[in-house]
Amino acid sequence: MIKIMRYGEVPDSEIFARAVPGTDVSAAVSAIIADVRMRGDAAVLDYCRRFDGAELESLEVTAEETDAAVAEVGPDFLRILRRAADNISRYHSMQRREGFEIKCPDGSVMGQKIIPVERAGLYVPGGTAAYPSTVLMDSIPAKIAGVSEVVITTPPNREGKVNPAILAAARVAGVDRIFKTGGAQAIAALAYGTESIPKVDKIVGPGNVFVAEAKKQVFGQVSIDMIAGPSEILIVADAGSDPAVAAADMLSQAEHDRLASAVMITDSEELAEKVAAEIERQLSVLPREAIARTSIEKNGKIIVAGSVAEAVEISNSLAPEHLELMVSDPFALLPDVRHAGSVFMGRSCPEALGDYLAGPNHTLPTGGTARFSSPLGVDDFIKKTQYTYFTPEALDAAADDVAAFARREGLEAHARSALSRRKTGCAGGTAAEGEGKRE
Repeated sequence: MIKIMRYGEVPDSEIFARAVPGTDVSAAVSAIIADVRMRGDAAVLDYCRRFDGAELESLEVTAEETDAAVAEVGPDFLRILRRAADNISRYHSMQRREGFEIKCPDGSVMGQKIIPVERAGLYVPGGTAAYPSTVLMDSIPAKIAGVSEVVITTPPNREGKVNPAILAAARVAGVDRIFKTGGAQAIAALAYGTESIPKVDKIVGPGNVFVAEAKKQVFGQVSIDMIAGPSEILIVADAGSDPAVAAADMLSQAEHDRLASAVMITDSEELAEKVAAEIERQLSVLPREAIARTSIEKNGKIIVAGSVAEAVEISNSLAPEHLELMVSDPFALLPDVRHAGSVFMGRSCPEALGDYLAGPNHTLPTGGTARFSSPLGVDDFIKKTQYTYFTPEALDAAADDVAAFARREGLEAHARSALSRRKTGCAGGTAAEGEGKRE
C-alpha cells in the first residue's frame, strides 16, 4: 500500500528515492572499454555472443533488414510513428539557433558561429525494454541541428535481429546507420570507433547501469547528454482531480522499474485516500504488477500539503523529472514552477502523452538535476565558435589597456603581444618605454 503522510513527516530529501543501490560496475566497464579500444570489432562481436547470445557475422543492420522491419510493424504503427515524428519535428524546429555578429564603430567585429557536431551516436535499449520513442526523441533533434551522420547502437536478440519497431522508427527519423550491439561495449565503440562502428562526437540515450557507467568513463573523449537515473513523476493535484486518473498516471511511471518514484502532493486528504485505494485496485490488474508494486511500496508517496501553492514549492525543492499540474487552472501555477524537467498542464495531459506523441522531448533530467539542466534538444547537438576581428586602429586604441590588464596578472608576454603590433612601438612595451631602455 502506498504511504500517505502530511508534509513535514518526511524530509524533502527522502520524498523521492534517488539513491540507486547496486553493485559497483566501474572496474568491469573499464575492462570492456579497454578491450574494445584494443580489439575493435572482434571484441564487440565477442560481447554480443556473451551477453546477447547472438552469433553475428556483421554488426551493421542492412537496408534489407530495415525494409523487412518496416513491413513487419505494419501501416498502422508507421502512421503513429510519422505522427509522432511530425510533432517532435515541429516542436524542436523552434529550438534552432542562429549565430550573430557585432560590428563596432571602430571597425572591430565580434561574432558567434553555430556549428552542428559532425556525428552523433544514439544508444537505444533493446529486447523487452525496446523504446522506438527514444529513437524519434533523440535522432530528430540531431537532424534538425544539422548533424551530418546519426548512428544508432542497439542490442540484438539471440537470432541476431534488432527489434523491428526500433528499425521502423529509425527509418522514419532518417537515421543514417544502425549497429547491433548494446551495453558498455556499444558506448566504447561509439567513443573510440572500431573497424565497423564510426567514432562519434556526442553520445545520447538511456541504458542500464553498465551503459551509464560507460558514458561516465568516456566523457571527455566524447560529449554525453546526461547520466539518467530512475524515472520519477510528481503530481500536484487539487481536490477536484479524478482519483482514478491520478492513480493511473502514478502507475505509468511505477511500471518502468522497481527504482522508479511516483509521488502525489495534494491539499485534499479525501483525494489522498481515494488515490491510494485506486492504486491498489489498478495494481491488481496491471500486467507489470510486480515491478509497479515494488516501486509504489518502496518509493511511492502521497503527501498532504496545506495548499496547492505549498505543493508547488515542495515540487521546486525536488526538481522532478516529470511534473503534472492536475489542477483547474494550471497556467496560473506555471510561473511559480522553477525546477522541473517537463510540465504537463491540466487534467487532460497525462505524462504518457509526452512520452510518445505531444512533441516536447522525453529525455529529461532526473535525480533533481532539473535544478540546473534541461531536456534533450537541438542545443545538445551544436557547438558554438566565436570570432574576433580588430582593425589596426582599433587595436592601437585598446593595446594599452590589454597590456595593463596582462601585467596585473603577471603575464608580460601577453602585454608585449598586444603592444608589438604598434608601428611606433616595440616588443618590449610602448615607444616611450622602448626609448628609455635603449638609453
